[in-house]
Amino acid sequence: MKYLCLIFIDRKKYDAMPQSEQEACMNEHLDYDDELRKSGHLIVTEALQSVKTATTVRVRDGKVSVTDGPFAETKEQLGGFYLIEARDLDDAIRVASKIPSARVGGIEVRPIMELNPQ
Repeated sequence: MKYLCLIFIDRKKYDAMPQSEQEACMNEHLDYDDELRKSGHLIVTEALQSVKTATTVRVRDGKVSVTDGPFAETKEQLGGFYLIEARDLDDAIRVASKIPSARVGGIEVRPIMELNPQ
């Protein structure tokens, strides 16, 4: 079963970390990516650019509205994701619990909805 692990980080907390700790965290992510690739769990993972680069699109009554920034003001911001293959939710939670960014935020684990099951 496929699960999306959304990485939410407290940007202020992350930015307050010394540069050496930020680099160490990034290296831990790269190492964990390799581990997940080897175990067969990893489908794809990507980091997102800063929330300052976000654009939100809404359509209301047929009119398109485009605004700069994220869709909501929150303490934690979406920083990236892992799309994984896991046996079940427990396996997905185990994988998510080892994502390094969980120490400066949270990982939301959501099953992928199969729209066209085969």
